[in-house]
Amino acid sequence: MRIVLGLLPALLLAGCNSAERRDPIQAPPPPSAVLPVPPKAPAAALGPVLDGSGACTGPVPGTATAIEPGIGECDLVRLKGRPPTDVLVGEGRSGREVQVLYTEPGAKELYFFVNNRLDRIVR
Repeated sequence: MRIVLGLLPALLLAGCNSAERRDPIQAPPPPSAVLPVPPKAPAAALGPVLDGSGACTGPVPGTATAIEPGIGECDLVRLKGRPPTDVLVGEGRSGREVQVLYTEPGAKELYFFVNNRLDRIVR
């Protein structure tokens, strides 16, 4: 009996060192595909833009002739002929996001820009 008990630990350890594997350790599943976020363009690449006070950061190219989607922030100020009432500059999912408010007689106009391009107008 003593010999059998002495062999028990050796038999247990022998099972651990065997080359045969019953259930290999499964690697975790790969993470779901994550789309890379495009790098945000620096303000210099966007051309002249408005700062928080409503002033342009550079010379206005002056190519826009009407207030329509796609014009730049500084083009809006040039076409309006006066500084905006208020400007809110921030960063969003799409990059630089700017809201420009003009208080008109009897109404307010809010212009939304994404990366220095007029996206929409709320009147």
